[in-house]
Amino acid sequence: MELGEVRETRFWRAVRRHPQLSDAALALPLVVPAIVVVTVGGPGEQPRMLGLTDLVAGVIAFGVVTVRRRFTRTGLVVAALAWLVAVVGQHERQPVLMVALVLLSFTHAARSDRRTAWLTAGCLAAALYLSGVLWAGGSWWAPENLGALAWIGMATAVGDATRSRRAYVAEVEERARRAEQSRDEEARRRVVEERLRIARELHDVVAHHIAVIKVQASGAKHILPHRPERVGPALDHISRSSDAVLQEIASVVGLLRGPGERDAGAAPDTEPTRGLARLSALLDDLAAAGLRVDHRQLGAARELPALVDLAAFRIAQEALTNAQKYGDGTARLAVSYTADGVTLEITNPVRPDAPASGSGYGIVGMRERATSTGGALSAGPTPNGHFTVHAQLPTAPQPAGDRAAGVPQAGGRAVCHRPAGPVAEPGAARRVAS
Repeated sequence: MELGEVRETRFWRAVRRHPQLSDAALALPLVVPAIVVVTVGGPGEQPRMLGLTDLVAGVIAFGVVTVRRRFTRTGLVVAALAWLVAVVGQHERQPVLMVALVLLSFTHAARSDRRTAWLTAGCLAAALYLSGVLWAGGSWWAPENLGALAWIGMATAVGDATRSRRAYVAEVEERARRAEQSRDEEARRRVVEERLRIARELHDVVAHHIAVIKVQASGAKHILPHRPERVGPALDHISRSSDAVLQEIASVVGLLRGPGERDAGAAPDTEPTRGLARLSALLDDLAAAGLRVDHRQLGAARELPALVDLAAFRIAQEALTNAQKYGDGTARLAVSYTADGVTLEITNPVRPDAPASGSGYGIVGMRERATSTGGALSAGPTPNGHFTVHAQLPTAPQPAGDRAAGVPQAGGRAVCHRPAGPVAEPGAARRVAS
């Protein structure tokens, strides 16, 4: 930056901090030439000495222009009265006061509403015109009298246009600010939604396999002193579950990364198809972990939309994992295919010694998955000591009213039981399918 630019910047900063300095700087070159016109005289007039009236008029004009931003209306009144005193008392017009009145009319119109500005301008123009006609010796059509009307009207029009432009610019800036705020809020909302989606996906991916690993490890520890030959299959199942966890986490990370953001040399995704087609493998894993599932299917299985298929599998996985961890080792799973969707119902007994409540994150995730498909999910304890999860997932979007009337949400609190007591031996339970 050049030295001149630095000085100019400092100068304008000082002007913005003290606007009266700029008004005084504006008043000086306006007032001095007007006084010179009075002393020199116009065409055909003789020069004259500067009188007391001229000096007083110049001081008043300089003062009202200097404070025009803070005392606009007061300055208008003072300058107009000074003009009337000069015209009525001395029978002469003061150009310096006319300059001040024009500038004050512009400022008043730029800083007030349109109706007030034009009403004030009309009264001021009428006073100047009539005083010039009645006491300054001019005719009704004299140029100096009509000129007063024209100058006041023009200054008011320019001030009104300035006010309108400022209002328009302020409105545009406000719209831009609101649009930017809306974009920021939308970005924050999407970040929160993405965080929830990632958390839900990681919970669904990890929770099931970690629960199986925990059950198998507890079972292996329990049977090691008595039946060491049964520990090998349990460790094999733990190894397979660990590999499955790593593969699914890698799949989730691959989905979160864009196509061009994968590590160099990384193999393409080989993620298995997620959906109810994997239900048999899920039930086999649970059976190996000691959960006996009575699986019933109503209606012919058919291809579902990807979102519905994934949501159905994740809901079944989460509900059965909770049944394995917090139940007595048995559960019932009913999958019903209908013309307009698929319905899942998972029921398991609750151990008497299970805690009354837990974090409930799994149930929240299941409900979010059901809602994302346009369906509904209810989950909670039943009077006969069971815990039931009921999900209805439509294959086509439903109106909000139909969705609310489909499956009621759980009226009570969500319960997520925690495990207690010994676990079943690995492989001791079986899956019953019909």
